[in-house]
Amino acid sequence: MSKSIPINLAVEDVLSEQMLRAILKQCGRDYEVGAVYGKKGFGYLKAKLAGFNNAARGMPYLMLTDLDSRPCATNLIETWFGCDLEDYSKRRNHNLLLFIAVREVEAWLLADRESFARFLKIRVDAIPSKSDQIADPKKQLIDLVRKSKNRRLRDDIVPRDGSLISVGPDYNGRLIEFLWDNWRLDVAESHSPSLRRAHSVLKAFLPKF
Repeated sequence: MSKSIPINLAVEDVLSEQMLRAILKQCGRDYEVGAVYGKKGFGYLKAKLAGFNNAARGMPYLMLTDLDSRPCATNLIETWFGCDLEDYSKRRNHNLLLFIAVREVEAWLLADRESFARFLKIRVDAIPSKSDQIADPKKQLIDLVRKSKNRRLRDDIVPRDGSLISVGPDYNGRLIEFLWDNWRLDVAESHSPSLRRAHSVLKAFLPKF
């Protein structure tokens, strides 16, 4: 029997943490999550990157950040690591895995179109088929929830009228519920190249010490 692979997580927020846990559970490998760092936005991850990269010498780390408005993943990598892309593999410790959701982790949720449509009880063709091309996945997701006939979902996920908060009161809770009860990695990756790359890395990864 193969031994489990221990791995620490570094994430922007709670939803990103649960997304990584779901991916690790469904990826076909035996990963064992240890500590979870971050949940303070992308600025924290960028500031602590050198520390995570150094710590990865003794323990694998998996980081997940959103691309957001940056032009491309290459731009984010070069900015965060302070090097050209061709030097990235030399600057990054082998045991540090950096995943970039294009453009936000919500796009990876929407990538399982059939399951999300059933969750909302809306037509599947209302959900874009190429999730990485959605300019603002969080807004897209909330707009889709507005169409749902499930009032409780709307109340929990859609922000209140006039609210200064961009999401509803149980936004994370309801999406995490969907993630664990309905979301399918093997289906979602067919609509999201960035998710497919992440899954490919996890299937092949072997730590080096």
